[in-house]
Amino acid sequence: MNTRALVTLPALVTTLLLAGCDRTPEIELAQGEAQGTTYHIKWWGEDVPAHGDIEADLTRVLTKIDEDISTYRDDSWISRFNASRTTNWQTAPAGVIHLLQIARRVHDQSQGCYDPTVAPLFALWGFQDEHFQVPSDKAIHEAMTHVGLEHLEIDESAGKVRKTIPELSIDLSSMGEGYSVDQIAAMLESHGIHDYLAELGGDMRIRGAKPDDEPWRVGIETPSPGERRAGNIVTVNDRSGLSINTSGTYRRYFDDSGHAYGHIIDPRSGAPATHDLVSTTVFGHEAAVSDAWATTMLCLGRKQGTEVADREGLPVYLIERHGDHDFSDSRTRALKETKRLTLK
Repeated sequence: MNTRALVTLPALVTTLLLAGCDRTPEIELAQGEAQGTTYHIKWWGEDVPAHGDIEADLTRVLTKIDEDISTYRDDSWISRFNASRTTNWQTAPAGVIHLLQIARRVHDQSQGCYDPTVAPLFALWGFQDEHFQVPSDKAIHEAMTHVGLEHLEIDESAGKVRKTIPELSIDLSSMGEGYSVDQIAAMLESHGIHDYLAELGGDMRIRGAKPDDEPWRVGIETPSPGERRAGNIVTVNDRSGLSINTSGTYRRYFDDSGHAYGHIIDPRSGAPATHDLVSTTVFGHEAAVSDAWATTMLCLGRKQGTEVADREGLPVYLIERHGDHDFSDSRTRALKETKRLTLK
């Protein structure tokens, strides 16, 4: 009997096990196109499902969102709701009810500056089909008779909504990308994945850290119409999760007689917002909420937006443009004080 072999074998097994434990897991990546933009999902973890299983679930999540709120599909729930002219109660998907409740809350807190029923005004100014025009006051007034979140009733317990005017339509795209990364994050966490970065169209949900325990770091895009450039870097300190949502007017606008009109419509006036604020980034816990607020800040402008954000405790980073190439930035009180992230 070779007693030496019997002694050294367990030692060899122990060494191999320790070597396996010391091996740093690799970050998985899924990327592609959805909702007219791109997505990049990174994650890692011990004993997580196979990459193909996660991608299959990702496809399922994105397909369901399209079926609920895509305005580019005639068969989506929201397209059918908008096409209907009944003022009877209609059953709505749970996700739609949730988004409409967020919309109602942000609408009230922003004195009506956020309103997902502005599609008639959006189309009137030409942002829907890119046939841009400056409409008459009469045309704006007529379009505004079909706009207003107050014309939508929500019965959360019954899962139903109804219009009080037949022509009312809703467009949840201003929360769509944020909501999508929320749903992707929920899918990852249902599989026991707690270290991830989910990004779609620039909106993000981030949790945990990298495999080497380094924090996730991402760049905030610099307002530049001709190119995409990362500006300030966000280091995510809060490992329990952070949402990051940026909205800007510097790519979607048109000029008329030397005046630039951005695509953010102020539902209170029926016209594009007029101020120097061109980019806002909102940090939060739920990307759909941060997404709605990022759009709202562009409607409010820096001065009023900062006042509202300070009142509501919102961490917001704002960039104004003065002339063609001169920019200035500012931070709300909550962003200056937060320890959840570092922005440099």
